[in-house]
Amino acid sequence: MRGLIQRVQFANVKVDGETVGEIEEGLLLLLGVEKNDDQAKADKLLDKVLKYRVFSDQDGKMNLGLKDTGGGLLVVSQFTLVADTRKGLRPSFSSGAPPEHGEKMYDYFVERADSLHHKVATGRFGADMKVSLLNDGPVTFNLEV
Repeated sequence: MRGLIQRVQFANVKVDGETVGEIEEGLLLLLGVEKNDDQAKADKLLDKVLKYRVFSDQDGKMNLGLKDTGGGLLVVSQFTLVADTRKGLRPSFSSGAPPEHGEKMYDYFVERADSLHHKVATGRFGADMKVSLLNDGPVTFNLEV
């Protein structure tokens, strides 16, 4: 399971022109699910996302996580995140989860996030989404478990 987090001042996701999820300050998480991912990996990645220290403390040091700041979390499924790009000029998606498994793991991740954090918004799994954000920093990290 892979997650790309971006510290944002705001982010939203639209499907067919309708806003389906939005947050103010917090993290935008692009979430990629691989074939062998399970609930344990989802739990581990979620813990990392919620606690990863990317927000500044009173001294201007990145010492605070999302749980500390109470910011929003926007979770957007992104199948292309699991692409293998090491060879050639065409990405390989052989390690990516089939749609049924990917959606099941995405739903589990979001359900757990909702139970552990009070400000969670989402995109729509499998939809053609338009994501807008104002990256703060910019601060972007690739997280893997």
